[in-house]
Amino acid sequence: MTSSEPWTRATADRYDAEEAELSSAAVLGPTLAFLAELAGDGRALEFAIGTGRVGVPLRERGVPVAGIELSEHMAAVLRRKIDERTLPVAIGDMATTVVPGEFTLVYLVYNTITNLLTQDEQVECFRNAARHLSPGGRFVIELVVPPLRFLPPGQVAVPFDVSERHLGFDTFDLVEQILVSHHFTRDGDDGRYRRDKSRHRYAWPAELDLMARIAGLELERRVADWDGTRFDQDSAKHISVWRKPVHPQ
Repeated sequence: MTSSEPWTRATADRYDAEEAELSSAAVLGPTLAFLAELAGDGRALEFAIGTGRVGVPLRERGVPVAGIELSEHMAAVLRRKIDERTLPVAIGDMATTVVPGEFTLVYLVYNTITNLLTQDEQVECFRNAARHLSPGGRFVIELVVPPLRFLPPGQVAVPFDVSERHLGFDTFDLVEQILVSHHFTRDGDDGRYRRDKSRHRYAWPAELDLMARIAGLELERRVADWDGTRFDQDSAKHISVWRKPVHPQ
């Protein structure tokens, strides 16, 4: 069992359209290049593969890819793009689900580790990644840095998008490290908005490094984006790479 909130059929059916910008060559190209280099001649496993935004084009680049996905509805959208033999997907949570074989790369993109709403489950996610990795293999996570520096005293909400068709803001529970993303999206031209929200457990880079150590992984590098920009105190997100030692201590 997992605390993650599975995506519904309606959300899955509109996901690709709403995230179309993230599938553009300008955005996706550096991501695929980064992951393909780490995978090398081995296999890659994507945790929370969703509709295959990253996994499908990575497979098309020649990297053998498998996936784990909690939502059957998201996996069904992926299956419209590629068959099971070419890209197998196991239905289950990324903290405990095990798929056959070893991988040179396990990756988790677009803040998805925050879908696990407890620290224990996030630790188990790292352990599950280590379980699947061959010696010398890497675990990669893409994650935002919690934007708490934007919270003035007494304020609990931070806007992240204010546009003609969408209003988005995050609210924070600073004790439980829970972030709730609120979305108000205009569906048509009649002035009506659709409201959605999702819960996430945010974590700091140093906390993830400790989770990795618990799982027997070592930090190899951390950059600010898929292009390899240097990570510093002003970075809004990070791409972190942990390595499974060839000779465990």
